[in-house]
Amino acid sequence: MRELGLEDHFAEGCEGAENTAARFELCQQLWDKLKTDTEALQDELNRKVLDSLLDLTRKCSTTRQHSDWASKMRASEIPTAALVLGVNVPDHDMTFQSLSELLQQSVTPHVASVQAKECGTLKHLMKRVLERLTGTAVDDEEEEEEGAEQTSTPLHKSSHCSLSTLCDWYNAKARKSSTGTPGKKRSSPTKDEHQQPPVVIIFKDLEAFNPRVLQNFILICSLYIERLPLMFIFGIATSPSTIQHMLPHSVSSLLCIELFQSLSCTQHLATVIDKLILTPQFPFKLNGKVMQVLISIFLYHDFSVRNFIKGVQLALLEHFHSQPLSVLCCKKKQALLNVTQLGHLDLERVRQLPSFKRYVERQEHQEQVSLLTDDGHLKEVCQRLIKDLRKYHKNYYPVLRCLHTLTSSLPRYPLGKQIRELHLICLEKNVSENEDYQSAMKLLKMLAKDELITLLQRCADILQSVKSKKMRTAHVQLEELLAKFKQLDSVETAPVVEENITSPVRNLQKKTDLFQLQKTLLEMNESRRSKKLSPFEVLRNDALEFIDGLVKSHLCPPESQTLNEACYYSSSATVRRHLNAAPRTSIQAALRTPYYYIQNDSLKTEDGSVSNAAPDICIAYKLHLECGRLINLFDWLEAYATVVSAAEGNDPDSDDYGKVDEVKHSRSSARFIQAVSELEFLGFIKSTKQKTDHVARLTWGGC
Repeated sequence: MRELGLEDHFAEGCEGAENTAARFELCQQLWDKLKTDTEALQDELNRKVLDSLLDLTRKCSTTRQHSDWASKMRASEIPTAALVLGVNVPDHDMTFQSLSELLQQSVTPHVASVQAKECGTLKHLMKRVLERLTGTAVDDEEEEEEGAEQTSTPLHKSSHCSLSTLCDWYNAKARKSSTGTPGKKRSSPTKDEHQQPPVVIIFKDLEAFNPRVLQNFILICSLYIERLPLMFIFGIATSPSTIQHMLPHSVSSLLCIELFQSLSCTQHLATVIDKLILTPQFPFKLNGKVMQVLISIFLYHDFSVRNFIKGVQLALLEHFHSQPLSVLCCKKKQALLNVTQLGHLDLERVRQLPSFKRYVERQEHQEQVSLLTDDGHLKEVCQRLIKDLRKYHKNYYPVLRCLHTLTSSLPRYPLGKQIRELHLICLEKNVSENEDYQSAMKLLKMLAKDELITLLQRCADILQSVKSKKMRTAHVQLEELLAKFKQLDSVETAPVVEENITSPVRNLQKKTDLFQLQKTLLEMNESRRSKKLSPFEVLRNDALEFIDGLVKSHLCPPESQTLNEACYYSSSATVRRHLNAAPRTSIQAALRTPYYYIQNDSLKTEDGSVSNAAPDICIAYKLHLECGRLINLFDWLEAYATVVSAAEGNDPDSDDYGKVDEVKHSRSSARFIQAVSELEFLGFIKSTKQKTDHVARLTWGGC
């Protein structure tokens, strides 16, 4: 946050200015923790594919040393790694940065990364590759000729824009590394000394490159493959078939392509939410609506995990900026200490919280009086409530994972396939009252013995790692149930019950009338109801009742917890407004009411009219709203000059007021033309061929 310059702006418009510094420090700590944990988790998720790329790069440096015919044939091709990263393009930069660092640390120092936006032509692509490999400026021939014409003295050429220059530079580097330090005696050459570190070129966004530029570059590189150990890495966002669409067979045959697939963005997001958000170690929480907004933006906008984390950071910043009691949103010991430092104004804010009002209503009359009048007693109660809120989080997430473990294996996923879907259901209301939950419990009663034992064992493993008294007790009870499952006998039904069930069936085989048939069917139904349950069915019901008890006890919505407002951020509209910005609406609002952006009292207007002290583009915009589909530029200029003349202090009763005379024509016309050009650039008007002195209006309606 400090590197973004937010420290100075944090106190502006901040509620509860008396503890602004403490809230900013807590926000900074959580911001840094979220950023660090996200980067570490992304490196861990990408570790497998990055290690595979490193292994391929190491093989490329040894393949050229083999003398068999197959290795020579492969050495005539350019080794290429096709890395499919998915459509979450904003996340690719971090992946390529980690890949470049790992390559330079363990395989080769010669790594160059290029993007399509800086390589529009072959000359620019070649120049960027040489600059990033050699670390020096590269002059192309056209720039050198222009420089030679301007100066009479000959120029010193740093390097030429060609692969032959790169080969000379690589050979010089190889000779320098093989010679070693002067004065040091060389040992006998080993196998590693004969290996040549490859020159790796990373194309970050392959789909955005000009196919002709890419084809020519590959053709040129293939001519130097015997002199230069090149290797390509293609960053692909869509599909591996992109290579076939962009490169003809004559070019793709020059590449030895190996495919690498990274983790999908949805799996990546599920892991980030599970490891970083759904954990009691991170005190800041999002309520259901805010969580739904962030997930919707991810699923329907860009699939970017990086932007999802930015949304969480935005909610974090807004929470600490707008909630004075966010000083309690920290670790347990620090929160208890901060409670003792609350002032009278902060305690009054505690009394105004909706959750605290509900808590007071449940207390006896004498306790209510103490909570509303005695600040010291209120601090003691707040400390106890903070402890209860921490215990709620410690118990909530393990039970949530247990329920997800049981229901995610059911057909059609009644409570969602991902744990975030179940979490959203639990945030809205009691999940035990949900119809899908009731359906899931019925389906669990139909599971086979081995499958049910496997799921319960996973739940026991989840509860075993939780440091909570209630969860330890629940783990012991679940282990006892699992032990009883293992002791069950194979015989589950008694012969007597079997006879009672089959006797009505035998009566059905006899010839009977409609009345007798109805009587027999009723007997069969009653026999099923009075059927004695098997030991497995009894134990299965006990296990599911135990799980149901955990759910009802610990998966209550956070709004039921007192002081939840200190940790939970609930303004989904603010998050949506910042992340799903509407540029046209914002621009129109700025042009209509510039006072709210410039904060100049002279720009205030009450009746919606334009102020003569407003910027030129605001005056032109307000005037163009009064016109129809076609706007006469001369009439527009006269109206503009009328408003500007009032701003310059001219007498409205004079004959020349509002007219564009010879003296002011140049200045007013220049300002007007600039304002019209800016409106055209923003897309409000455009030139038309119907009338040369008119422009067409493009937007209609207000903000």
